[in-house]
Amino acid sequence: MCELLGMNCNVPTDIRFSFSGLIQRGGRTGPHRDGWGIAFYEGRGCRTFQDPLPGVASEVAQLVQSHAVKSRNVICHIRKATNGRVCLENTHPFTREMWGRHWAFAHNGRLKGVKSWPLGPYRPIGTTDSEHAFCWMLEQIRRRFPEPPTREKALSDLVRELAGTLGAAGTFNMLLCDSRRLYCYCSTHLSWLTRRAPFGEARLIDTELSVDFADVTTPRDVVSVIATRPLTDNEAWQTMERGKMMVFRNGVARGGR
Repeated sequence: MCELLGMNCNVPTDIRFSFSGLIQRGGRTGPHRDGWGIAFYEGRGCRTFQDPLPGVASEVAQLVQSHAVKSRNVICHIRKATNGRVCLENTHPFTREMWGRHWAFAHNGRLKGVKSWPLGPYRPIGTTDSEHAFCWMLEQIRRRFPEPPTREKALSDLVRELAGTLGAAGTFNMLLCDSRRLYCYCSTHLSWLTRRAPFGEARLIDTELSVDFADVTTPRDVVSVIATRPLTDNEAWQTMERGKMMVFRNGVARGGR
């Protein structure tokens, strides 16, 4: 299986600390050697880096770790291939445009028969069940809402419904971002935490790195981090309930139904 990392904040926040922990699992402390990727938003833009090489051997990953990557929404993925060959086009996160917004998606799990589900204009570039599921979701959203719905809850309810349908086809741990909200659906494993004042020290599990967030934040910062497995060993991670979805906006969890 793959592993996921998401971050949602009320102010642009540096992802490097969490990313440095996750990328170790891409071949050093974990078996996820079949590529990695990251998508992070800058205003209405979305910047992506992907590499089919193991994260620990990737010069592109080293580039991300060496530069301050600040964003309010981030999705990362390290891959252990179960469907589709190891290549760039099969590397998550996948991105598409809808309503003049960049949408980014990453998935952990395997979905039986989903590649036979009919699609509309959104088409996969690679051969994974994950990208097919993403294209299918976007088409269902576009059909229900040709224009962005005025109520956030209407969109969240639909994403939750679609995620549940995909979850019934197999394992579907998902991170989906529409540039404003981060949608997180748990089929088997997702954990999360929210950092806010008073900030303290965090220590990574997979590498000898720690940071005192009191030194790099302001009292108004709110940062939520979502991961397949906890990344630190001295913070109070919460386990997301199976079959439930949470929505994060401005660093705050908006629901757990």
